Amino acid sequence: MTRWAACIEYDGSGYHGWQSQPHAASVQDELEAALSKVADAPIRTVCSGRTDTGVHAQGQIVHFDTEVERTERAWLMGSNRYLSDDIAPQWFLRMPESFHARFGAYAREYRYWIIDRDAPSALWRRRAWHSHHDLDAPAMHAAAQALVGHHDFSAFRAAGCQAKSPWRTVDYLTVVRSGDWLRLDIRANAFLHHMVRNIVGTLALVGRGRYPGEWVAGLLEQGDRRLAGMTAPACGLSLRRVHYPEPFRLPEPALDDMGW
Repeated sequence: MTRWAACIEYDGSGYHGWQSQPHAASVQDELEAALSKVADAPIRTVCSGRTDTGVHAQGQIVHFDTEVERTERAWLMGSNRYLSDDIAPQWFLRMPESFHARFGAYAREYRYWIIDRDAPSALWRRRAWHSHHDLDAPAMHAAAQALVGHHDFSAFRAAGCQAKSPWRTVDYLTVVRSGDWLRLDIRANAFLHHMVRNIVGTLALVGRGRYPGEWVAGLLEQGDRRLAGMTAPACGLSLRRVHYPEPFRLPEPALDDMGW
């Protein structure tokens, strides 16, 4: 039996999230169907983190076990052949049995794109949230710093979240602007359901001048989701990178830095 790891890039617009669904299209179902064709045997995958409906990924990591012998190139070329063009494995690597895509990860990075101008972007309509309101990126960044560290994130947790604990550790959270674009980057050990999107929706209210930056710190202390901002649209969010202990040495995903 061989354990394989793979990096999967996908546009989540047409899928009901990563996880297999009985009556809806999912990234997991599509990927496993393609891998099973390459292997000529059933393949089941484990992912680093389940993304929601409409959320994208550049660095989703999965692992699977199989007795079938295939080369790295055979897995890569074969799986991409059988997949639609909105899901694209980037690489495959043989891994030791000790590697686990989900439980072995110690940090995950997400990115959220916002465009705040009168006209929406036709090309990025599925990759960015179009805000009709001008947003103050420095104010959003300053307010976001209250969320860095080890905190109870109940105020930014979806009602249906099944995580046993609301405590998470955020390593950094930045908001920067370039022209009409705002980019929010966040890294944490793990995330609650809708946590990033709820943070974005809350910071947007600070960016619009509706609330002062101190409001975000107060929300964190109160722990009441009803007091925070809206859940930002899924289209702007992507799973960028997953971090594992150094011995595994996974390749870097292809990222959308756009020069800034």
